[in-house]
Amino acid sequence: MRYFDLDIHDLGERDLAAWRAFAAPGGRLSSPYLLPEFAQAVAQAREDVRVLVAEENGAPCAFFAYHAGPVARPVGAPMSDYQGVVARSGTAIEPDALLTAMKAGALVYENWAGTPAPGRVRQREGSVIIDLEGGVQEWLQRRHALHRNHFRKIAQRARRAEREYGPARIVIGDAAGAHFEMLKAWKAAQYRETGKLDLFAIPWVATVLAGLAARRFGPLRGLTSALYYGDRLAAVEFGLAAGGVYHSWFPAYDPAFAPVSPGLQLLHGLVEAAPRLSISRIDLGKGESHYKKYYGDYEVPLSQGRVLASSLAAAGIAGWDFAESIAARLPRPLADAPARLRRRWAQTSAFEPDLRRRLMLMRQAVGDQLGATRRA
Repeated sequence: MRYFDLDIHDLGERDLAAWRAFAAPGGRLSSPYLLPEFAQAVAQAREDVRVLVAEENGAPCAFFAYHAGPVARPVGAPMSDYQGVVARSGTAIEPDALLTAMKAGALVYENWAGTPAPGRVRQREGSVIIDLEGGVQEWLQRRHALHRNHFRKIAQRARRAEREYGPARIVIGDAAGAHFEMLKAWKAAQYRETGKLDLFAIPWVATVLAGLAARRFGPLRGLTSALYYGDRLAAVEFGLAAGGVYHSWFPAYDPAFAPVSPGLQLLHGLVEAAPRLSISRIDLGKGESHYKKYYGDYEVPLSQGRVLASSLAAAGIAGWDFAESIAARLPRPLADAPARLRRRWAQTSAFEPDLRRRLMLMRQAVGDQLGATRRA
């Protein structure tokens, strides 16, 4: 097996067609994030996107899009909800070969899917799937039978919302971009309130999301949906659609409507609209949001971990591990501080290529962490 490290713009149509085929084994797409179009969208906003191509017998057998650097990361990480090597069935890629071909000291990933996760796996979770292959009515009957009380409460809240605010209306699509702009404003407020990194304030992220939101045709498209009560916008969601799969990505709602569960009301509207959108699976992503148990039919396994070589980058990662192991002996909340800071540093490093801004954001995060520790 030979490896070629290429600029994504150098891939020809033969390579792109093979990549798409590998991402949909048996004609069933694994995830929109694993398509070449997603990597191309990210490459329009960042200059460090490369593609590792593995070749056997003169033909490509695997593709891995990534951000180059001493610490390599899958393309779009950490906001790409599926990551990994997209390969022909039966192809095995050695972790050491990945690092050598990428000229990287470490590979860090959050949502490895498909092929066995390389290196050391730190955590395993599942991305929750709504399976509509048998039709919406069949799915509704199945979920109602399992969780009758939940769906009765949601129906009661829907009736209450219409009594208090006006008729419900689901709008699929966002030609003018107004719904997407409101989503950004709501998410920014949410990030401020929770102390999380504001993704929409990061230039390359904003460029990628705006570009994907404008894609309405082709193998990969952005899908913005909205819920109104009367003339008032209550909830907006943005996700990716491709190959019969819709992946929910950024949901948000007006807090004034919180008592009637506007996010779940919009999800119900998306389920009902799925057949006319040619969607047979809705991916709710990973995470422990308790509502997912009422809707998910199964989970796609995802892994978080890293591959390390002897390098300065690997030494830095090992330093964080050592700090966490020492702090674990301290009383809470001191014991949790290194882990929180490590996660914030990993996230900030991935999102912010600029070192100066990265350090500024980390200083802010450290200050927030110290303040939270004192308050506790």
